[in-house]
Formats: sequence, structure tokens, C-alpha cells
Amino acid sequence: MRLSQTGMGTYKLNNIDEMYPGQSILLQTGQLVQYGAGIFAYNTVPLLVKRNIEKIIVETLNKYGCIEVLLPTLQPDTIWKNSGRYNQYVDDGTMLITESNKGIFCLAPTGEEAMLEFAREKLKSYKNLPATFYQIGEKYRNEIRTRGYLLRGKAFPMLDAYSFDIDEKNMAKSYENVRKAFLEIFEKIGLNVLTIVADNGAMGGKKSEEFMLISSQGEDKILYDEKSNIGLNTEILEKENYEEYLKSEYGIEDISNFKEIRTMELGHIFQLGTRYSEIMNGKYIGQDGKENLYYMGCYGIGVSRTLAALYEQCVIIDEKYGPCGFVLPESVAPFKLQIIPKMENEQKVEFANKIYNELQKENISSIIDDRETVTMGAKIKDCKVLGTPYLAVIGDRQEGENIELENIKTGEKIILTLKKLIEKLK
Repeated sequence: MRLSQTGMGTYKLNNIDEMYPGQSILLQTGQLVQYGAGIFAYNTVPLLVKRNIEKIIVETLNKYGCIEVLLPTLQPDTIWKNSGRYNQYVDDGTMLITESNKGIFCLAPTGEEAMLEFAREKLKSYKNLPATFYQIGEKYRNEIRTRGYLLRGKAFPMLDAYSFDIDEKNMAKSYENVRKAFLEIFEKIGLNVLTIVADNGAMGGKKSEEFMLISSQGEDKILYDEKSNIGLNTEILEKENYEEYLKSEYGIEDISNFKEIRTMELGHIFQLGTRYSEIMNGKYIGQDGKENLYYMGCYGIGVSRTLAALYEQCVIIDEKYGPCGFVLPESVAPFKLQIIPKMENEQKVEFANKIYNELQKENISSIIDDRETVTMGAKIKDCKVLGTPYLAVIGDRQEGENIELENIKTGEKIILTLKKLIEKLK
């Protein structure tokens, strides 16, 4: 990417939001654009980070045998009335609806109804089971109190997956399969999440767990035992038989050592059982020729919420200036290297372009800051604003074919030839 073609100028960061400095920087530098409360546009870099997160999700779920599909987000009200959730979502103002001469349509806040409609036509026999379908698409919720920018918006991309099985035992196997996939996904992204015992709440079903990131920015409070690395949502304690429930479902017998900490929810998984199958007539033909209800699981990751959490975790804090940018993990950074040539020197510009073009040939994504009216100091600051992991300044100190590569996270600098640079970045 050539920065001269992006229209990117220089920015002075002022009045950074103390609670959410990462997203505040994105907004002030035009990388996020807010259209209204909870409604955002993505500029190039965060958009590509989001796509890399989605790529990790897709590749991992495919590895675990899940099947990708894509369902419409605009849905007729009939499927929601079939499940009995239409009035609930409309009355509490969560679901956005539109009326036309063809009927009433809903912008989907979640996907259980649409996925069951989809699966019922595909999974007609026990021979088709088990199956886990997933999609990544926009969801819409008319949040009355949007919070934390991308952390709680009105429109947001979400991974939602649904498993279909013949009985409770096999449902538990599918649940564990997706649970392992989710842990692998967050590890690849670079987020150290905890699995937290949770209440199924309005979703119904028997068992659920949340994937939480320990964070002072989170709106959830959990009980956590550092020694065992086990946590539980405090809502569990409101259950009448919570002690028996924790022991039978999760093997937790004593919570006296658990301490309260603040966390941010990034994902949630549920064993739904037959709740939605019963309501919406979700059935398959068993080996005995009789109709049986699907046993379902439901699994979700907030993609934009994960993106926001990642940016907040990767904020660089300057001792003098405070929050000043990011260092994105290489696993999701869309550009590995930022090349900053001294634009007044033709030789330096020529060598910088040689580096850039050779990296392009090797499919190593990089940025060349070829803006002519921006100072070298401002360009180095912008490298941090864009979250690029490595920096190469092609200025007065650069000699011959040698390239000084700086690791933005550690500050470490090494001298490499172009060939060695390509090998390292590959």
C-alpha cells in the first residue's frame, strides 16, 4: 500500500478516551468513522485486520469439520413468530423491523430461527448427522445504550455456528469440538481468553460457557480462581441449585477461593437441547424410521468486539505522550513492514521502492510512506498509528544495500540485506 494514495494526512491525538484509548485513536485518525451511535465504517487497515480475524475463524472451523454457509440478515417476521420470539424482541425494542406491501421484515439480531429453517431442508435423516453449520455476517440490535464503540454497537459482524445431533450425548461431543476450535481461534488471534461457566439465560438449554478476556474495560464481573484458571459468571449464583449445577456440569465443588475480576465477553457457546427443535418442528428421520427432534448447540464470536478488544490490548503507551498507537500481532497485521524513505533523496526513494516491489513479488504485504509533504518524524509516528509490526527507515543513516529493521514492539533493531529481510518477514 502506498500511503500517498490513501489520502492519509497527519494527526495530533488530543483528549484520548481514557477508558477506550485504542478505539479513540482509530476514530481520531480516521481509521474508524462513526455514522451514528453504535454505527461505524472501517477504513483500510482495521478492515483488513477484521478480515484476517475472520480468515482465522474460517480456517479453524473448517479444520474442525464445520461447514460454512451464509443466511440472509433480512428475514420475514414469520420465522420469528414460529419460534415465539418475535413479540419478545419487538416489545423490548431489540429488533429492527420494516413494513412493506409484501409484509413485515426483520433485521436479524441472532440466527437460531434462520439456521433451523435452513438445516431442516438439508438434514432430513440420521445419516446426515452430526452437522455443524456456521456463518460470518452482520447482526443488528437496537441497543438503547451503546457502549465502548465497537464493543457494543447496533450493527456488528458476528460468527454464529449451530450444531445438529441425534441425541444429548452427541450434542455434548459437538459442543466440545467447537469449544476446542474457539480456544484455538483466540490463541491464533493473540488473545488469552478464559472459559467461564455461564447461565444460559433467555437462550434456554442445559449448559453454556463464555469466552472472556480479563480487562478493566469489560462490563462483566466474574468470579475467578487463578490457581485452577476457572471462572464463573456471577449470574450462576442466582440459580436455586447452583452448587449442585456447578458440581454436576463442571466439576466445581468449592468456590471459596474465587475472586471477583472484570472481564470482556468475546464469545459464548450453548447446549440448547431440543428447545428450538420443539418450537419450530426441527426433525429428522431416525434409523427406526420415526421422526426425532434435533439436539442443537449454538456458538458465537463477536468479530467486531474481538477486533476492538485486540486494538485495546495492543495500545502503545508513551511515557511522555500517553497512548500513541498500536503494535498489532503478526498473525492479524495486514501489513508486516512500513518503509519510510527520505523523499528529498532520489537514491533513497529508488532503494525504498526496490524493497517495496520485491516484497510485493513475494506476497509480503507492506506499506511505503511516499507522502512528500510529511516529515520523517511524523511518518514514524504514523507507523505506530497504523499498528505495523516492523519499520525500515531509508534515510541518511542507511548505507548501501543494508536495511535497518526495527521491531516496533520491542524496539530491537537489526541490519539485514534485502534477501535476509524477505526471509525474516516470510
